[in-house]
Order: sequence, then C-alpha cells, then structure tokens
Amino acid sequence: MKYNYIIIGLLSVGLLIGCKSKKKIADSSTKKNNKVVIVTKKSESVTTKPKTKTSFKYSTEAYIKKYKDIAMEEMRTYKIPASITLAQGILESRSGNSELTQKSNNHFGIKCHKGWNGAKVFHDDDKNDECFRVYKNPDNSFKDHSKFLVSRSRYHKLFKLKKGDYVKWAKGLSEAGYATDRRYPAKLIALIEKYNLHKYDEIVLGKKRKISKNDKVENYEVVKGDTLYSISKRFGLTVEKLKELNNLETNEISIGQILSLKD
Repeated sequence: MKYNYIIIGLLSVGLLIGCKSKKKIADSSTKKNNKVVIVTKKSESVTTKPKTKTSFKYSTEAYIKKYKDIAMEEMRTYKIPASITLAQGILESRSGNSELTQKSNNHFGIKCHKGWNGAKVFHDDDKNDECFRVYKNPDNSFKDHSKFLVSRSRYHKLFKLKKGDYVKWAKGLSEAGYATDRRYPAKLIALIEKYNLHKYDEIVLGKKRKISKNDKVENYEVVKGDTLYSISKRFGLTVEKLKELNNLETNEISIGQILSLKD
C-alpha cells in the first residue's frame, strides 16, 4: 500500500510539473507571438518607401543636358541667349543643388517682387527670410525668368544687343542690378566658355557666332584644371603677359581667382 501511495504521489507531482511546464511554454509562446507582432510593425514602418531626398547631386554636365532645350526654346521666343540662361541657372541654382531650387524649383533666384500672386517660400539671402517665387516645375522657372527680363525696363537695352552676344549680356545684367556680386559677369562668362554654352546660341541662330575685337573678355575666373598656360592660349595672350597684368610672381593660381585679361 505504501508503494501504491508513493507511486500515486509521484504521478500527481509529475502531472503538476507537467501542467506547470505546459503553462510556462504557453506563456512563452504568447510573449514570443506578441513580440513578433511588434517587430512586424516596426519592419513595416522601416520598409515603407522613404521620401525622395533633396540632396541628390546633379553634375553641371547633366544640368546642361537636361535644360538646354528649354533654354534654346526661350531664346527663340524672347531672344535671350541660351548660353546666358544656362549659365545663370548653373550659377544661381548650383546646378540644381541649392536648397532654394530643391524646395521651390526656383532656378534663377527670382524674388517675389510686387505683382507676384503665386506660391512663395522664405529663404535667407541678402537678408533673412526673403520672399522667393515657387514654381510647379523647372520649366515654369525658365519661362518666368524670360518674362521677368522682358517685362522690366532696366533690362530693355539688352534686347537691342547683337543676337548671341553673351559677353555684353553678362555685363548688362550686372549693370542693371540682377546680382550684387561684382564678379557676376566674369562668373557667367567663365561658365559659358568652360562648358561651350555658346554652341546652343549658334544652334538657335543657325550659324557660327562671329567674335569682334570689342568682345574680348576683360576678366576670367579660374576654375578647376586651369593653368596660366591654358588660359593664355584660350585668350591669345602669353603667360608672361598674364603675369604682368595680374602682378603675379609665380605661375601659381587658385580656383575662384579673378584674372585680368586687359590693361
């Protein structure tokens, strides 16, 4: 009888242990399942398609390729050299990478001014929180740039220049107050000549542009890859003459340096 009680007792303990073990497993399984649900939700939020980043870099060459056609179209309509439009776009928007351009499709830094009834964005420029125009797409920015120049009397004399004369256009924009940077004309001209943007003027005009002696560039901004020798060859000068014009004692030049090309 004692043995029977012992066996029964052992069986009862075994059953109790077995039940407790099963309960623990069930609890563990529930926690695990709950945990899986949480992870799944997190995974869903992580794998959700992210917003398009605005830091995507356009190279200048890609920028030119993308917008050369609209620049030429605007030249045919409004007589503004395509080379000037492209150079301004590259400079003002940093080849499409500037914060203002990324936020508002504003490629030319055109501020709201009186009469603008479209969307607006506020951005620090010469002053804090200045009002700039917002466009639905880049093409609208290019078109508004043309209308902006045509509709303001201070730019009227530019439209009387010889077609495709990007040198005088660059100087005229500066004189009319388009930008406050005194080096603005030299920067535009440097971009046009580095990337051969004047070829798009030639396409529109259907002929090669003739350069007169009066069209000689007076200043040049040094860009990556330039040497005194390459600059002297481009503008028909000697290295010694360039050094003399700029009071240089050595052949060393730096990116962004402005060199005088005329006495």
